[in-house]
Amino acid sequence: MTTKADFTSEEWETIVEGPTVAAMMVITASSGGTFRETFAYARAWADAREHHGPSELIDALVDEKPKLDRKKFGSDEELHAKGAELLQAVAALLGQKAKPEELDAYRNFVLAAAERVAAAHKENGDAISPEEQATLDEIRGHLGAS
Repeated sequence: MTTKADFTSEEWETIVEGPTVAAMMVITASSGGTFRETFAYARAWADAREHHGPSELIDALVDEKPKLDRKKFGSDEELHAKGAELLQAVAALLGQKAKPEELDAYRNFVLAAAERVAAAHKENGDAISPEEQATLDEIRGHLGAS
C-alpha cells in the first residue's frame, strides 16, 4: 500500500490540495450557493474521515485538514486553469507512485466530493447546473477517469 511516507512533503501537499481545488472549481463554476456548497465539501471530508476504508492513501489524506492556498489563484479563471494543472499533476504522481486501485480511490474521493458540492445547491431549478456538470466532466478528465 502507498502511504504518506512514499511522497515528499511538497508532493503530499499537492495531493492534499487536489480535492479542495476540485471543489473550488465546482463552487466557482456558477453563482450562488457558496455557503451550502462549501459546507457540503466539509461534510464529504468529515464523512470520509469517519469511514476509513481499504485505501491507506485516502485514510492518510482525510486525516489532514483540507487545504487550499487561495492566494495562488488571482481569479476564478486562474483557479480553473491552475487547478486543471494541479489535478493532472496529482494523477501523474499517483500513477507513478501508487497502486492503480489507490489512484482509483483518490479519483473516486475527489469526484464524489465534487459531485456532492455540485448537488448542494439548485441553480435555476437544476440539481447540478450545466456549468457545474461541465466542470465535473473537466475534473474527471484531468484525473484520467473514464
